[in-house]
Amino acid sequence: MNHLEKQVVATAIFAITYVLISGRQLKILPLNRPAAALLGAVLMVSTGVMTPERAYRAVNYDTIVLLLAMMLVSAYLYLAHFFEWAADVVLRFSRTPQRLLLYLTLTSGILSALLVNDTICLMLTPLVIAVIRRGKLPLLPYLIALATSANVGSVATLVGNPQNMIIGHFSHIPFAQFSRTLAPAAIVGLAMNFVILRFGFRKTLRATLIEREAHAIPKLERGLFALVCAVFMAIFGCFIAGLNLAWTALAGAALIMVLARRDTHEVLKLVDWHLLVFFAALFVVVEGLSDIGLPDAIYRHLQPVFGSHVTAQTWNLTWFSVAGSNIFSNVPFVLVAGKWIARFVDPVLMWKVLALATTFAGNLTIIGSVANMIVV
Repeated sequence: MNHLEKQVVATAIFAITYVLISGRQLKILPLNRPAAALLGAVLMVSTGVMTPERAYRAVNYDTIVLLLAMMLVSAYLYLAHFFEWAADVVLRFSRTPQRLLLYLTLTSGILSALLVNDTICLMLTPLVIAVIRRGKLPLLPYLIALATSANVGSVATLVGNPQNMIIGHFSHIPFAQFSRTLAPAAIVGLAMNFVILRFGFRKTLRATLIEREAHAIPKLERGLFALVCAVFMAIFGCFIAGLNLAWTALAGAALIMVLARRDTHEVLKLVDWHLLVFFAALFVVVEGLSDIGLPDAIYRHLQPVFGSHVTAQTWNLTWFSVAGSNIFSNVPFVLVAGKWIARFVDPVLMWKVLALATTFAGNLTIIGSVANMIVV
């Protein structure tokens, strides 16, 4: 296969994969998103666009390991009934629908910064639905708040979402430096998100008291919860000290496994293996495009648009990231756009701009982020 044929085949495979990922399941091909990404990865290899060895190297194992580790930590919090307890406490202290919206916005945003937004949406969505129905409230504003706040809050840290993990791996920006820049943006974003939702649903969220049915608060397993919190603080301390994010988090998760003395089968069942397969396969599909030189070709056409001054590059990368994230979803876009960053005047700043723009842009459409797809 010559280079032109590879370009045509790889582009066609990516287009097919994108349609299957972004659209609903087709009757003639009932594949969910992980299966669609896996199909795309297999086609990249079987058609000769990539060799099997190249496909293995395309997977960013640091990101996969970090995601797995954070899911394991979240799983132990789930087994400690933390999420059920927190959801019920939020309802008990929320006397009005507006206050419940505020508390949910803060809870989703803060937890997503610490434990990965996709995982938080997986854990909280069924609980939020149960809590909202128990309070006899409309679901829509609260589910939108859950997804959008998870996206906004996740920008605060390198472990907040998958695209930040990828950016952290390629940019080598220290954990603390990244958060010093983007945590304030997350705080402002959460405040704006609440105001927008509060105004947009002002008729739905009338200032009435929430109806609460008698319901016992799930008992928090304090011992397990304390263990997870202690190890989690140690993990974050190591992050700030500059240790490898993936293996530090995995070491912490393994330590919890040893000390918790719980059936590990129960824990591993709570890991979202579908999401890990999805991202691993997506790395292969996007790298197939890179191998044919598509990202470089795109950059050559866009270079005059980006400009040569740091201010122009910042604004132009921002709007382009917003558009790209909502066309292709933020993780695939970051995998492609990340290959351009070294060519900008201030690469460190541009990595942060890419993180901020792609994360916030994820709130504009359902396919903008995986967190949105999970909640929907």
